[in-house]
Amino acid sequence: MINLHDEIESLIQKIGEDYNVLAYVYNGKNFIEGETPVYYSGPYWDNEEAIAGVDSLLTGKWISAGEKVKEFEKSFANKINQLFGTMVNSGSSANLIMIGALKKYFQWEDNDEIIVSVVGFPTTISVIIQNNLKPVFIDIELETLNFDLSLIEEKITNKTRAIFVSPVLGNSPDFDRILFLCEKYNLKLILDSCDSLGSKWEDKYLVEYAVASSHSFYPAHTISTGEGGMITTNIREVSNLAKSLSSWGRGCVCSGVENLLPNGICNHRFDKWLENYDGIVDHKYVFNNMGYNLKPLDLQGSIGLIQLSKLDEIISKRNNSKNKISAIFNKYLSNIYTPNQLQKSETSWFGTPLLCESKEQKQKLVSCLEKNKIQTRNYFAGNILIHPGYSHLGNFSQYPNANQVLDRVFFLGASPHYDDKVFNYIEKIVSEFVE
Repeated sequence: MINLHDEIESLIQKIGEDYNVLAYVYNGKNFIEGETPVYYSGPYWDNEEAIAGVDSLLTGKWISAGEKVKEFEKSFANKINQLFGTMVNSGSSANLIMIGALKKYFQWEDNDEIIVSVVGFPTTISVIIQNNLKPVFIDIELETLNFDLSLIEEKITNKTRAIFVSPVLGNSPDFDRILFLCEKYNLKLILDSCDSLGSKWEDKYLVEYAVASSHSFYPAHTISTGEGGMITTNIREVSNLAKSLSSWGRGCVCSGVENLLPNGICNHRFDKWLENYDGIVDHKYVFNNMGYNLKPLDLQGSIGLIQLSKLDEIISKRNNSKNKISAIFNKYLSNIYTPNQLQKSETSWFGTPLLCESKEQKQKLVSCLEKNKIQTRNYFAGNILIHPGYSHLGNFSQYPNANQVLDRVFFLGASPHYDDKVFNYIEKIVSEFVE
């Protein structure tokens, strides 16, 4: 009898050895200066993830979200001290579903307000609009690139319902001040943790302070399932709403083998579920919400479980990369500022942020690095109100610090793949840079 799992493992190992399939994410392996690209990030995978994914696809009982996704949801939530997790197909979808679930649970009304930074990734903001809520923008401070907490209080109105925090490249703002404002004005704290998985404030994960949090498993992020996202919370009803909204809006929350139970986990799968219909209905076809289909594949759950076992290692390596790259720039370019974490913060760095002295310096430095195959990235959108899809939401000129981001700010990687060969090459290029 052939053991298919063993055959898959053997085949993946051979492919890995013969063709070096995963070498593209390992910058240090066979690294050649000036020829091997220094990617700003990439999935920290090896044969384990490939074996798990192929094994799940070929021998698993599910193609769409099933037992592996369910196991990953539980394990992921438990890892960051949360009770419930709902996996979806991306971090952006996680934001969309999370805001929708919170709106319904807390009974927010259309045009209620959520405070958010004017600088960041667009799907931290678009999901507010898509749920018929109103984003209230706050300018940033250049020292941390997070939104300026001193400006929040003046923007709070009787329609303000929440503060939506998205820590810059994993680096949190002052959570003590944010929590004080939330308590003072009876606001909810929501966390976009897509860039900050593992970041802490006073020895607690940032997610432990929020009513709900979103996470991303895109290839560039801390852990990756190829694509994927998660909503975590300690509120069961919010979790159930998230599961409903991401699964067509159906009322049934059974998952995996629970779907095979004759009467579901509620023991009333076939019952009189519809108030205006006098008959027996399968609960799996009762729709309590207007939802979407944003479910992941089960093989993504299997990869997520492998990635989760490496989370602490990845965070340690990312922080080492950020610290070494920051030190290089501080050594050779005294007029480059590298934002650092606050005293109570313990950051899981997504990237290495750099604030240049001028627009011209940024352009020259980015051009030099890219020419030498060292990837750079903008700090996302900069002021989102400059962009055509968002310009109708406000006047970009009212946010002077945000307007400096595209001119002066960019980031390098803080990749877990970097080794001394990569650091030495980055140092060589930076040391030779002529302004």
